[in-house]
Parts: sequence; structure tokens; C-alpha cells
Amino acid sequence: MPAANTHRLVEHARLRHARTLQRAREALTALAEGGKPVTIAMLATQAGVSRSWIYTQPELRERIEKLQQAAPAGRGGDNPHRASDESLRHRLDLAHQRITQLRSENHQLREALARAHGQLRATGTQTGLAAPS
Repeated sequence: MPAANTHRLVEHARLRHARTLQRAREALTALAEGGKPVTIAMLATQAGVSRSWIYTQPELRERIEKLQQAAPAGRGGDNPHRASDESLRHRLDLAHQRITQLRSENHQLREALARAHGQLRATGTQTGLAAPS
């Protein structure tokens, strides 16, 4: 026999669903306006809901798909993470400086190694040992 307050439980579940759906709609609007990538995972994180719950909400999924399709056209096809020409030139200059520094260090190390080999040879001939080849 059903309890007399079943209608209250049903009403509470309906209100909770409506609040959660509204929170997800607001989070989706914020993501779309913020220029962030709109994905189910991002929406779930932003709204504090599970991804599986979002998959059960056709309205949200349709809106996400529309935003995803509109996003590349809205940005003119540019990648928002693409480095500017000036930034790339600066990185290239830094790389050239590092290469020059490493070449100089390499040259110094080769000279130090040659001196060490020379000292070993000199020491080996003075003590009567065979010189390493």
C-alpha cells in the first residue's frame, strides 16, 4: 500500500530535476559566452552534474552540438592556442642563442678533453707506460 506522502516525494524529485536542469542551462550559457570549448565534460564540471546525466537530457545535448558546430565558424577558423608570429620569432631567437651557447660549451669541452688526453699521454710516456690509442 503506497504511503500517503508519495505525491510529495514525486514533487520533490521533479523540483530537484528542474533546478539541476536550470543550473546546467546557466553553466552552458556561461561556457558559450566565455569562449571556452563547449563539451559535455566541461559542462558537467561547470554545472556540478555527471556526464551520464547530461547524456540523458536531449535539450542540453542538442544545444552543445549546435555550439560545437558554430564555434569554428565564429572564430574564423583560427586556433585560439596558436602562437603569434612575434611569439614564434622570439622563440626562434631564443633557440638560436641557446644553440650558440651550446656550440661554445661543446668547443670548450672538446678542448678540455684534448688537453686531458695530452696530459695522459705525457704522463704515460714519462712513467714508461704505453700511450693509450
